[in-house]
Amino acid sequence: MEITNSLLSAGLSAYQSGQQRVEQAGSAIAAGSLPSADNSQALAEITEQLIQMKIGEHSANLGARMIQSADEVLGTLIDTQA
Repeated sequence: MEITNSLLSAGLSAYQSGQQRVEQAGSAIAAGSLPSADNSQALAEITEQLIQMKIGEHSANLGARMIQSADEVLGTLIDTQA
């Protein structure tokens, strides 16, 4: 019986993509300057980066759930074959 790891690799890819997005947004926030009361452009940029961080968090969580599902499926298949 051949077990493909497409769910596992898709989960890992989603997790890594989310992690990378969070890291990029964090770096962009750290590199930026603090917004002042008259600098709405900087505030908009920080807001956009925070949104990107949240999207990355959700993507990483999705990937982790996919990896967990792949692990459960593999465990069930092994138990069935044993």
